[in-house]
Amino acid sequence: MTQDMTPPAPLQETAAPVLCIGSVLWDVIGRCPSEMRHGSDMPGRITRLPGGVAMNIAMTLAHFGLVPTLLSTVGRDAEGDELIAACRQLGCRTEHLYRSDDLPTDRYMAVEGGNGLIAAIADAHSLEAAGDKILRPLIDGTLGSPAQPYTGAIALDGNLTLSLLGDIAIHPAFARADLRVAPASPGKAERLRPFLAATRGTLYVNLEEAGILCQDRFSNSEAAALALIDRGAARVLVTDGGSSASEACAPSHRGAGESPVITQTPPPVTVARVTGAGDTFMAAHIAAEARGDTRHFALAAALEAAANYVSGDPPL
Repeated sequence: MTQDMTPPAPLQETAAPVLCIGSVLWDVIGRCPSEMRHGSDMPGRITRLPGGVAMNIAMTLAHFGLVPTLLSTVGRDAEGDELIAACRQLGCRTEHLYRSDDLPTDRYMAVEGGNGLIAAIADAHSLEAAGDKILRPLIDGTLGSPAQPYTGAIALDGNLTLSLLGDIAIHPAFARADLRVAPASPGKAERLRPFLAATRGTLYVNLEEAGILCQDRFSNSEAAALALIDRGAARVLVTDGGSSASEACAPSHRGAGESPVITQTPPPVTVARVTGAGDTFMAAHIAAEARGDTRHFALAAALEAAANYVSGDPPL
């Protein structure tokens, strides 16, 4: 789940703020260029970088000139202090992170070979244990409150618990926010169901995740996007690897005469990496719409950024 990018320019005080809510942790990745199998003991490189879905989205937003503010939990331990310093260097605001003496800083550990991901363990128990404490700035008046809801963009990731995501979908403190929601993995796609029931937010899913939410199988992104709208989604973006990507809106969320769905084909690239491409796509789409791009141009910009990322280049 790591995005390996150089630090961006210093924070721009006038840039549009985006709240990134979800996992912020250390990614510890062991990489070997050779193919690996069960029990392999191979030479390679081990890196430790800031990661987690919310963090990956925040880093990419910073590269596009926006100001991401992190809402998550980080421990009051040495690893937590180092993580916060690293987040700041990457252009992310950290002053609203929840820090507890009792909860350690979360970690993700993976081993990757020339044949892809071999194994991974996500130790993100602190995020789930912290629960709604990470949302306090949006409730207590610091960033918003039920009486005066936050009105900017909010990127949510599916590492939050189902109950917490359910609360967010209907909570008055989020009623005026531009919610952007993505599952952390296909295994957590079910956690997005509250946003279908509430017809809230923009959902970013891949074809497999769309199938899980609709309890169906789809052959293309357009069919999946329209099916999610029929299931109650307000707006969705569905990606299907290098084949296509579609954006669809419910009638109440599109202008008169606008097409219910648009579909585009990603630029062809040589794939160097896949993990993190969805986070890059989502962040690039948010950034494109923040600068005023139309539906068609925003989708194209997101696909280009994701293609650059997959090919091994920065998403800019």
